Amino acid sequence: MIANLSEGVAAFTSNAYLVTGERTVLVDAGANYDVVSAVREHVDDLDGVVLTHTHDDHVENVPALREAFGVETWGFDPGREHVDHGIADGGTVTLGEHDYEALHTPGHKEDHLVFLSRAAGVGFVGDLVFAGGSFGRTDLEEGDSRKLVESIERLTAFLDDRGTAIDVCYAGHGPAIDGPIDGVEASLRAARFAR
Repeated sequence: MIANLSEGVAAFTSNAYLVTGERTVLVDAGANYDVVSAVREHVDDLDGVVLTHTHDDHVENVPALREAFGVETWGFDPGREHVDHGIADGGTVTLGEHDYEALHTPGHKEDHLVFLSRAAGVGFVGDLVFAGGSFGRTDLEEGDSRKLVESIERLTAFLDDRGTAIDVCYAGHGPAIDGPIDGVEASLRAARFAR
């Protein structure tokens, strides 16, 4: 089961996805709201927090989660604040009942990761791409429009290579991307044009 704990929150935050199962994990921690209470509405305990990247709106709730649940965090660069353990490009991490492959996808931020599972039919794409053919901004520190296009191309190749194995991609903001091959290709076209 996947629940967006930030849904309906009237504050500046990322989506924060609770993935329950064998390893109950929060994908991104969100910011500016009581995520601990939101987690406890669904489960009694949390096994870890996995970060798509370390922009404040995705990580500010990490200290509260650490204090409440004694959890550690996983992200691309363990040298950054809020990241306890590194996940390498091509590495795997268990979310709920499935293993997800991590792809390093810089451009929005240098430490950005996406997580994809054929078995689950699910991807978590952070701020790389969004529903409606949009994409992550590159005007913030560590942003790079060329790298962003390359990262979206990499995600597109992953989705194309595996056909329709990924049914939905959960983005860091806004709604999920259904039919992600078409949605990600639309984001790629827009990002190429904007570059």
